Amino acid sequence: MGTAVIPAEAFYAGLFKVAAAAAGFVTDPSGRVLLVKPGYRDHWGWPGGHVDEGESPEAACHRELAEELGLVLPVGRLLVVHWVPPLDDRPIPLVHFLFDCGVVEDGTGMVLQEEELEDYGFFTAEQAAPLLPAYLLARLTAAARARESGTTEYLGGSVLE
Repeated sequence: MGTAVIPAEAFYAGLFKVAAAAAGFVTDPSGRVLLVKPGYRDHWGWPGGHVDEGESPEAACHRELAEELGLVLPVGRLLVVHWVPPLDDRPIPLVHFLFDCGVVEDGTGMVLQEEELEDYGFFTAEQAAPLLPAYLLARLTAAARARESGTTEYLGGSVLE
């Protein structure tokens, strides 16, 4: 009796699907985190976006920082990996990679991509709290801890509950 062989195309077509996104954790010299306000959302977030086909999360982070804010920064250590279950109008889970992209002066050299973004600013965790949903605030505090401790943090879907 032989084992049925599933063609690779059929096998991969049947796998569970997830989206991948990447962003940069950037702070000013006083430690306030850089957040952006997209025009298509009612809350703030990090400069970043979805990983394109054939692109690594690090490359997506680098590309998005340049596109959204004109920032060309080294993409450093991975601070947070966040598994986000389907949410709002996104029918599939998201794996979000948040990289340490260093420190910049407040607004120095930034050019806002006006087609996508309404604003940017630097915020303490306390200032950011009313601007972010709870799961993004958890990501912010995890990133700050990870940068401070030299570790990487994983946040699971339970952060949404």
